[in-house]
Amino acid sequence: MSSIESQNQGGTLSDRELEVIELVAAGLTNEKIAEKLAISKRTVDNHISNILTKTATDNRVALVRWALQWGKVCLNEVNCCTLPQRGEESGA
Repeated sequence: MSSIESQNQGGTLSDRELEVIELVAAGLTNEKIAEKLAISKRTVDNHISNILTKTATDNRVALVRWALQWGKVCLNEVNCCTLPQRGEESGA
């Protein structure tokens, strides 16, 4: 498997890991992520360690770049992915 293929294994990320990535991308510290998700900081540390391994990234900055590149997070006008706005899903 090529390194690009291994880096694009976003399907192996759990919903919780994707949630943690969104909060990392929003700039939250591990302590703040723990508070927001009502879990321990150690659990957040473990999630981030697992995420870095799964995405073959070395740090939070590289993780956010990876997440933007593969469409795992959307930041206002920074990523090209388009998420439906509330109400648009039903065509309203």
